[in-house]
Amino acid sequence: MVLDNIPLFAVLKGRLGYLAQRERLVAENVANADTPGFSPRDLKPFTFAQHVAAQKSGAHSMGVNASPEAAAAMAKQSGGMKKTTSYKAVSSPDSETTLDGNQVVLEEQMLKMNETRMNYDAAITFYQKSMGLLRMAARPPGR
Repeated sequence: MVLDNIPLFAVLKGRLGYLAQRERLVAENVANADTPGFSPRDLKPFTFAQHVAAQKSGAHSMGVNASPEAAAAMAKQSGGMKKTTSYKAVSSPDSETTLDGNQVVLEEQMLKMNETRMNYDAAITFYQKSMGLLRMAARPPGR
């Protein structure tokens, strides 16, 4: 069973991918805190509507189809294809600019890192709870 075919897990996978990429960008911003002329970058906020639109326009749709033939076709389709989602980084200058032109403020970057970490933890917790519900639904009655 491929969890990407379940819309909830597809959205969670997209959210976790977004948060991982945002964490890399914030780390890059912190690493360049002393680079003259460096402008920090960030990602546009992740929204459910954008994720659904991207899924509908891509190879996988968000619809659920219960027929065995459709399930086999989806498994065959997703097995040979690696779909990677890349979010576009945009320039996101912080509130201050130093004399050498660097626009990174470490305090603001640490706030972004903390926000990303909390969102990542929440998404992982939601993923674990959802997996627990699937396991419970798959158990034989009376256990």
